[in-house]
Amino acid sequence: MEYRTHISVQDLNVFYRRQQVLKDITLNIPDRKITAIIGPSGCGKTTLLKSFNRLIDSIEGVTISGKVLVDDENILDPKTEVTHIRKKMGLLLQKPYPLPMSIYDNVAYGPRINGIKDRKKLDAIVELYLKKASLWDEVRGRLRQPASMLSVGQQQRLCLARGLAVEPEIILGDEPTSALDPHSSQRIEHTFFELKQDYTIVIVTHILRQARRMADYVVFLYLGELIEHGPAAEIFENPKKELTREYIKGLIS
Repeated sequence: MEYRTHISVQDLNVFYRRQQVLKDITLNIPDRKITAIIGPSGCGKTTLLKSFNRLIDSIEGVTISGKVLVDDENILDPKTEVTHIRKKMGLLLQKPYPLPMSIYDNVAYGPRINGIKDRKKLDAIVELYLKKASLWDEVRGRLRQPASMLSVGQQQRLCLARGLAVEPEIILGDEPTSALDPHSSQRIEHTFFELKQDYTIVIVTHILRQARRMADYVVFLYLGELIEHGPAAEIFENPKKELTREYIKGLIS
């Protein structure tokens, strides 16, 4: 199966001081698909994800070599403007962090920063992205209430709407459902299924059942090495590597 590449990782190595966390990672992330990065705790999943939007830069003592191409632009090049890169990425963390303001203002925050002041335009943007995040019907009558009054699951979808409102190309999720109840997790998964028509989505997950449900493409890391990657059906049904088979069967963790 042929995929159009959106993110291309070439010979990526990451060190935290003397410890090598990622070792010669080379792979392509397909456009407008859901890619799941799987592997045991401490294998480098989150480090790989954070390399896609240069959040890895904020870690003290980090050293990086190789390339990460987003739309054929090497985002690891020192000349690359980081804000420009991060605007292409929406990021969902394990725990939602809504801004200390109203539901409306959370979503309108990014567009306002980018110069949109017209109230009707902001109203339309807020409605559009709350709908994309499958939250509009639940909050349309209380947009001026503090975001902190929402449930954790609703807060995560609000953070998703806030990220979408700056019009990214890529959505990154670092175990985005791990702090949620099963119903809220299901809502996020369903929302991702709808969003992949327009966005490239990359998630880190430690839940193999979730990767099976959601992923079009799978990346398996183990001790900082890329063991195997490919279409989800191939990885789960007919993995090429013995280590992949053992991990999927739960024999290693």
